Amino acid sequence: MPATIVQPNTTPFRQLVVDSITLDIIENALRNARAEMDAVLFRTAMSPGIREQHDAFPMIANQDGKMVVGQFGSFIHGFVNAYEGTIEDGDVFLTNDPYSCNGAVSHLNDWLAMMPIFHEGRLVSWAAMFGHMTDNGGKVPGSLPTDAAQIFEEGLQIPPVKIVRRGELNQELFSVLLRNSRVPEWNRSDFNAILASLRLAERRVHEIAVRFGVDEYIAAMAEMLDRNRRAMSTIIKMVIPEKRAYFEDYIDDDGVGMGPYKIACSLWREGDVAHFDFTGTDPQSISSVNFFLNEEMFKMFLGAFVINLFDPQILFNDGFYELVQVKIPEGSILKPKRPAALSCRTHLLGRIFDIMGGVLGQGAPEALNAAGFSDSPHLMYSGYDRHGEWFQLFQIGFGGIPGRPSGDGPDGHSLWPSFTNVPNEFLESYFPLRINTYESIADSGGAGLHRGGNGVCTAYEFLEPGEISIHDDRWLTHPWGVNGGNPGGRSNKELVRADGSREWLPSKCDRIKVAAGDVLNFNTWGGGGWGDPLKRPAERVATDVARGLVSVSGARAYGVVITAGGGVDEAATAALRAEMAATRPPIELFNRGGTIEELKARCKAETSFEPPRTPVFANWMGRNSRVRESA
Repeated sequence: MPATIVQPNTTPFRQLVVDSITLDIIENALRNARAEMDAVLFRTAMSPGIREQHDAFPMIANQDGKMVVGQFGSFIHGFVNAYEGTIEDGDVFLTNDPYSCNGAVSHLNDWLAMMPIFHEGRLVSWAAMFGHMTDNGGKVPGSLPTDAAQIFEEGLQIPPVKIVRRGELNQELFSVLLRNSRVPEWNRSDFNAILASLRLAERRVHEIAVRFGVDEYIAAMAEMLDRNRRAMSTIIKMVIPEKRAYFEDYIDDDGVGMGPYKIACSLWREGDVAHFDFTGTDPQSISSVNFFLNEEMFKMFLGAFVINLFDPQILFNDGFYELVQVKIPEGSILKPKRPAALSCRTHLLGRIFDIMGGVLGQGAPEALNAAGFSDSPHLMYSGYDRHGEWFQLFQIGFGGIPGRPSGDGPDGHSLWPSFTNVPNEFLESYFPLRINTYESIADSGGAGLHRGGNGVCTAYEFLEPGEISIHDDRWLTHPWGVNGGNPGGRSNKELVRADGSREWLPSKCDRIKVAAGDVLNFNTWGGGGWGDPLKRPAERVATDVARGLVSVSGARAYGVVITAGGGVDEAATAALRAEMAATRPPIELFNRGGTIEELKARCKAETSFEPPRTPVFANWMGRNSRVRESA
């Protein structure tokens, strides 16, 4: 049975047509309210993941639960239909369980709070916010165990519960949640910050309804959704052909020695509707790299991707969702069956953006991005300091953004447009570590007419004994280049011990013990290049060399010879470019840097790592079910 909405005033909303000026004012008021929600959260949260990196996502929805402003939408309708209870003025609901909310959140660290907003006894809106909690219990600090086989190993599961009932916090339940965290004060502060952001949204909605009238407010939201639908309909018809396109990419491994895992996607258009079909994607993993990809979340990813690509002024909301149909096979690594582990889904989450770029761009190669939205690397560092106090760091790193039709990819930038880095001064002030190096990795961005963004080298010197966990990908496969561009460089992690010994670390590992004086070189991937590198102006290559973004030897990938003084040797450059153009193979749309077997052999030679084995897939109970016939 769906939830019962308790609203004393059952007067239906009047069907109105809002004039364009009023509509724009209400739209901008809601945009500002969304921005204020973020500001309240970031100024009052304690964990660096939310306070500094902004790993949280707000939303204001209409009375039916359709997101009007925000970033993650379309989960409230499913919640209302699944929740067996009442929804009343003053209630706030909380969950972190992906299996209870159809993937609205995708691992247990994300606490999702939802609040109905009533005005004069009628439900007029919803506000929602979720943020990544630094710790939610589980078998490792940070609650993101690489080797988890079931979700029960990843921390406390919170089904949808009424954490606030008619304005009163359920203190006993809240104390249970905090008891299961290694950093309860951070969770307490972060949750209160989330709650404060919802209260702020509620106040702003009341102000709009009082100023313009509640019926006008409801009608304006309907028109904002319809505006989005019309705009996205135009874009879909423009960029998605009726002919079926296909693309596949891989995550490199699962953290327990197997990989790579294939993600397959077909795309076509039928009339006004775009169809995405992930049939052919590998079955779910026996480790925690599974990603419960809600179909509505994928539509959100798609909308954010194409709106930012074609017209960032379009208001992003749920209005276009009926124009997109998504098929994700149940039991696949993108729709695992409970109780499959999910904590390390970040690799697949990032790879979805590369998949979208690869499949969308085939119909219009001139608008195709290279790969580089490839992952969201994590570092965890925890232990007891010399005073016996527990410390625990969760930090998200950045890689290279791909080369684009409009220009070079940014160096060392975030997968998410609103994310920021944790300042090094913050890290050194609050945690027992020192940042020895923080710089762009020269030549890691793929060469092209438009260069891929470089990855980042961060050298962490640990000042206290402890344990670290690393979550990353693109150590085996390259972020691919397009239209003649070269692939980006791969990631790697090197631990230099205080005694001078060195060891390569896997891209996914937990419980690595470190001592005072050990240094971790955390090197992320670079974005793929766009277009023929031999067509990049030689002067721009020389400027990149002067800025340290490309090395003198790396300039030769562009066919450019740099003199001892830093200038371009024009004669030698012309000769080198002519030779390269005559001897290279034909330019293909995608450049992956080699076959999977070639990449395995190359990686083993560079790091001495044994390449990942052919995956053993898991059935819904987590037992081994079958082995893929080929890698």
